[in-house]
Amino acid sequence: MLDLEQNGDDWIDWARHCPSPNQDARPEDCIIDLLVIHNISLPPGEFGGPWIDALFSNQLPAAAHPFFAEIATLQVSSHLLIRRDGELVQYVPLQRRAWHAGVSCFDGRERCNDFSIGIELEGTDQTPYSDPQYTSLARASREIMQHYPAITPERIAGHADIAPERKSDPGPAFDWSRYRRMLDQ
Repeated sequence: MLDLEQNGDDWIDWARHCPSPNQDARPEDCIIDLLVIHNISLPPGEFGGPWIDALFSNQLPAAAHPFFAEIATLQVSSHLLIRRDGELVQYVPLQRRAWHAGVSCFDGRERCNDFSIGIELEGTDQTPYSDPQYTSLARASREIMQHYPAITPERIAGHADIAPERKSDPGPAFDWSRYRRMLDQ
């Protein structure tokens, strides 16, 4: 279940909390009505390790891998990450704006970060996602949709759907049919 903090921010009680500084307030009177699914792996194509937490907390060592030199100065985050083993990690309270979507548009509205919740899956466009990831994603999605009823199955999108010129995630390896069936369980 969602654990509602005294200050109105939303933390999921079964998630590991790893607060990111890369967040801010949503626009006033903003209705959260979109869930965006992404993927991430650091270094690209590798799973496990501390690198995603480090990236989202502005502590990624540029010298640790050649790819990190390109991204170490980025200030990005997501509300949630689901690791390959199904572990849920939360970086930003759901009520706050995470910096996950970038230049984006959904249903004619730009700046999707303003009104969306971002979930990263540890993976790549081409690597099948794990059973525990689907289980955690469906559980987290159902809880989010219960707490934010403006998020309906029709208002769940991939990063590629909201930024098609720039992004391709969660990619063809993501089984949308399986995920949508699991939402009903």
